[in-house]
Amino acid sequence: PQITVVQAEGAAPFARFYRERAAEIVDEEHPQTLASAIKIGAPVSWQKAWRAVRETGGSVITVTEQEIADAKAMIGRDGIGCEPASATTVAGIRKLVADGAIKEHETVVGVLTGHLLKDTDYVIKYHEGKLVAPDGARIKSI
Repeated sequence: PQITVVQAEGAAPFARFYRERAAEIVDEEHPQTLASAIKIGAPVSWQKAWRAVRETGGSVITVTEQEIADAKAMIGRDGIGCEPASATTVAGIRKLVADGAIKEHETVVGVLTGHLLKDTDYVIKYHEGKLVAPDGARIKSI
């Protein structure tokens, strides 16, 4: 198995570390994402995550606020209520499939641990068409 770490674009110090092949992670002073559970600018266990990615031949990617919102809506249509940070997993899977990194015959396990009730304002604003990303972009509902 390969491990892929998925971070929100606006809160992605580990993804930047991976992309730039840096020697050390550089903290983000002001991480920006509506996925509050992963709004982390200074990941504490990044060395453990790096070891897991490296040893499994995995990768680290980012997804946009729109991709997170779309994934959350898709999960919700299946009757599962999750919070935005958990939907980031599905957004990452969708991106990897679209990029050809995940093939049709491959098995994928996505971990979603956060329940919808963690962030009810997000889902209400999304369906009312009032959800706005940290950069000011309005999130469109699907």
